[in-house]
Amino acid sequence: MLRQLWIVLLIAVTGAAACTPPIVAPASSPADDTTLRATSAVLPPGFDVQGHRGARGLQPENTLPAFETALDLGVSTLELDLHLTADGEVVIWHDEALTRDKCGLSTMAAPPLPPDPDDRAVAGDALYLSRLTFADLQRYRCDRNPDAGRFPDQRATPTTLAGDNYQIVRLADLFAFVERYAGSDAKSAAQRANAAAVNFNIETKRKPDDPAAIGDDFDGVNPGRFEQEIARIVGAAGLTDRVIVQSFDHRSLWAIRTLLPDVRLAALTTGPAPLPEFAERGATIWSPNYTTLSAAQLDEAHALGLSVIPWTVNDPTDMQRLIALGVDGLITDRPDQLLE
Repeated sequence: MLRQLWIVLLIAVTGAAACTPPIVAPASSPADDTTLRATSAVLPPGFDVQGHRGARGLQPENTLPAFETALDLGVSTLELDLHLTADGEVVIWHDEALTRDKCGLSTMAAPPLPPDPDDRAVAGDALYLSRLTFADLQRYRCDRNPDAGRFPDQRATPTTLAGDNYQIVRLADLFAFVERYAGSDAKSAAQRANAAAVNFNIETKRKPDDPAAIGDDFDGVNPGRFEQEIARIVGAAGLTDRVIVQSFDHRSLWAIRTLLPDVRLAALTTGPAPLPEFAERGATIWSPNYTTLSAAQLDEAHALGLSVIPWTVNDPTDMQRLIALGVDGLITDRPDQLLE
């Protein structure tokens, strides 16, 4: 449906503005073999399709099967969230604490066991990732759908490479997994090529009003242990040119910039945004809540040299409207709605 609507709209816009036409896959090339769907007539050239938490609408969020599903679809960017464990590991998870609606103790976990999210007597702060070690986190299985009404198509279905691995993983583990994907004969040539170039939009989950959410020594200005570890991991992987660091806590972005001056920075917002300050301090992307974005704001951001990539857009009608407005990409739980 989105393909048909957008093609009609694109023809009209192209005729009016004399824009360069989008890249269209040759009719003789199957989309799942030699040409990725991201280069089809659905999207303008260079449009950034970001799989939110992998592909949260299709697989449990921030898990390797979710990231594999997003890569299979042909996203240009994997979007994910980062926390810091008690023993200093940078792990991929959204919430500051484990919750029973997403995670439970694995049936394979042997005693002594860490706190059980299903035990209502366990205090919430005992389940903060900042108070658990990475070894503790390996004892949980995070394959639960927290909102079946919102994500009716989410399934904890094993994938070809990740299998049934619904554990919380480290940032370095994801980098290694994507490299493995890029060299796997189980994937098509186009999928491998896309994985070899895919970007990583990594969000630091700092909260100015909740320092325990990360639990390090961040003073609000200088890089904390969290930022230092992220910079070390990205640098060691040689992925500075493929990483975007985003945050709602913009202090974290400016701190990261002192460690990784060439990395792209994305300022996340929920309301009014000081766009000139973002541009002046080195951000290259503004990611607003899609419901708040106006044409005037988009024009202002573009005039300042900022790309605009709203979050989190799952409805095809909203996708069509925002693409027509001129955004540079979309963060979505349903990349399949854009790429299929």
